Amino acid sequence: MTAAGETVVVADVGNTRIKLAVVVSGLVGRLPAVAHRQDLLSREFRPLNLRQWLDRVAAGPAVVLVASVHDRAAAGLEAAIAEVAATGHRPLRQRRVTREHLPIAVEVDEPGRAGIDRVAAAAAAAVAKDAGRPAIVIDCGTATTIDLVSVEGRFLGGAILPGPGLLAKALAEGTSRLPAVADLDSGALPPMPGRNTQQAIAAGIGYGMRGAVARLVAEAAAALDGEPQLFLTGGSRGIVRDAVPGAREIPDLVLHGIALAAGRLQSSP
Repeated sequence: MTAAGETVVVADVGNTRIKLAVVVSGLVGRLPAVAHRQDLLSREFRPLNLRQWLDRVAAGPAVVLVASVHDRAAAGLEAAIAEVAATGHRPLRQRRVTREHLPIAVEVDEPGRAGIDRVAAAAAAAVAKDAGRPAIVIDCGTATTIDLVSVEGRFLGGAILPGPGLLAKALAEGTSRLPAVADLDSGALPPMPGRNTQQAIAAGIGYGMRGAVARLVAEAAAALDGEPQLFLTGGSRGIVRDAVPGAREIPDLVLHGIALAAGRLQSSP
């Protein structure tokens, strides 16, 4: 459980990055507010980086709520938290967030295998959406996910496809002559036709992602009862922004969702 006087820190451990933030007083709409965002690399970071950030934003007692889709990175983060607590002689605890801690029913074939990041984002959307309307969450990260939330606020599943970085990496590693292409996340429309190989890859990925997301959102909307609200999040969201006009953009929707778990953790051992 979380204790009185502790700063609550939320951690979203993804395949590429660990996103950290502090839960602060106030609300963003109906969601708990988070601040002091910090990113660490999932595969390599030093406990010193974590300690320096915590010293700035949570110098007193703190609890870190960890939600992870990357077991090795989560284990590394938890070891770093324990090291910072021991070497700094400071009251610093950690809790692993599971689906049971999130205020949303998960109605898929295998609830235990639904990614905690997807469920957390859906939980946040279920709180943030208007009553009487369903929602669609478009989360653009290492993978791009399009997930459905029912009128009643239940997670119904969705679709998963590679994000722009993975698509670029697959072309570079799966061919002998196509180069790696970076900087695909700016949201700027790539030139079409591409006049060199890099531009051609950028056009293929950029317009391909936009087309895929637009079609998937249309299919998701057709499967829901009523006109859905759209929520757009994730570090690569700029590449599909113009494909989902009217979407409410919340950059750290997953972190807001993890913050919702704090209340349930207060009542659990």
